[in-house]
Amino acid sequence: MGTMPELSHRRRMLVLAICCMSLLIVSLDNTVLNVALPSMQRELHAETSGLQWTIDAYTLVLASLLMLAGSTADRIGRKRIFMSGLVVFSIGSLLCSLAPNLELLVVFRMVQAVGGSMLNPVAMSIITNTFTDSRERARAIGVWGAVVGISMAAGPLVGGLLVESVGWRSIFWVNLPVGLAALLLTLRFVPESRAPKARRPDPIGQLLVIALFGSLTYAIIEAPDAGFGAVAPFAVVALVALLALLWYEPRRDEPLIDLRFFHSAPFSGATVIAVSAFAALGGFLFLSTLYLQNVRGLDALHAGLWMLPMAAPTFLCAPLSGRLVGSRGPRLPLVLAGAAMTASGVLFAVFEAETSDATLFVGYMLFGIGFGFVNAPITNTAVSGMPRAQAGVAAAVASTSRQLGQSLGVAVVGAVLASGVGSSPYKDAFVSAARPGWWILTACGLAVLVLGFVSSGRWARRTAERTADRLESAEVREVVGASGRA
Repeated sequence: MGTMPELSHRRRMLVLAICCMSLLIVSLDNTVLNVALPSMQRELHAETSGLQWTIDAYTLVLASLLMLAGSTADRIGRKRIFMSGLVVFSIGSLLCSLAPNLELLVVFRMVQAVGGSMLNPVAMSIITNTFTDSRERARAIGVWGAVVGISMAAGPLVGGLLVESVGWRSIFWVNLPVGLAALLLTLRFVPESRAPKARRPDPIGQLLVIALFGSLTYAIIEAPDAGFGAVAPFAVVALVALLALLWYEPRRDEPLIDLRFFHSAPFSGATVIAVSAFAALGGFLFLSTLYLQNVRGLDALHAGLWMLPMAAPTFLCAPLSGRLVGSRGPRLPLVLAGAAMTASGVLFAVFEAETSDATLFVGYMLFGIGFGFVNAPITNTAVSGMPRAQAGVAAAVASTSRQLGQSLGVAVVGAVLASGVGSSPYKDAFVSAARPGWWILTACGLAVLVLGFVSSGRWARRTAERTADRLESAEVREVVGASGRA
């Protein structure tokens, strides 16, 4: 069984809706959790680093396993892996709601992430193989991006309502009915598909990825409390794992990370833009949630309402971005995204936007506009130009970049905040301690702006075409070689 059979327009829309349901629960989980952080901190007696781990344990496992899930789905069946992910994610959500302490909550978040790793890249691969027309695919990816906007808009409000009325544990219950509905609908309506040529597993590459992501994030999060000497061995492990990946992967016939993809400037640009944009998102949500609740003293619901000026533009701009990518290409939405995110960061870093309601509102609006425009061009650029047989792996690299970015954003900004606050009274020190974090987010926005412009021109498109030709000719040679040996 190769790619999907041609489906009717109505059936394609239904497949898109089912895939978007999986994205909704994964995205909602992150935004809802951010609003619940102060309540969890009080009940579970957590330090700032403990809060970082409730987010990063999830995003790290997700980032580590996404490429494995994408290639496994291409090999043994996308529908099968997608359904397994829905089951594991739902079980993980139930366990999180029952966690008696912070340590077990972190463990159960990792279970959730194992399920989550089987959802987003596999769903994107299903969408890529369902929508074969490039313009229709760009619109479908725009809808996909809008779901992230919906989760950002609904997440803080839903989270605030649940935390205030029932308690933080209820935020994980939301996933159960949506997960069950998506599972039943997938079983009934999503056709099975596989890549024409199965990719072999790469266990050594997988272990090196886990070592790289895990040790790097641990070193960043724990450095403010433990000191550089204590985390230096983990930094060394991260460096060794990175060098080993760069040496080992090109020597494999079917690597976990096909480094040839990075010969394409749009693909490389999309990867770095994804890391930068989602690092900004992770840091932004972390700083904003702690500021609104712990410094301004707002309850979870009112903090959620304050996040609406950021969430609403994301929701509105995401489908517009998808249409722009379909009609004019990725450059305009990426430049708009980078400019708005940079302006937001500068407003907080230079003018202390959080100290005034008006500037806080404008800063949130600008960030929401920027983030709304950035998602569709990342996904579209990552998968367009690649052979359809490689869609799962290409989409997984883009998704991995997002999760790695969010992990690093929370880790770096949280570490900067923790070292800045130190032993000073939290409320007094927060704004000045957060300023370096806002400068980091400004740099992330600037990276989106510059790379969005550079990686979307004629030269960049030519590198993508050459890369796709090389990949396809290499696949043909492998198939011919295999048939000759047979």
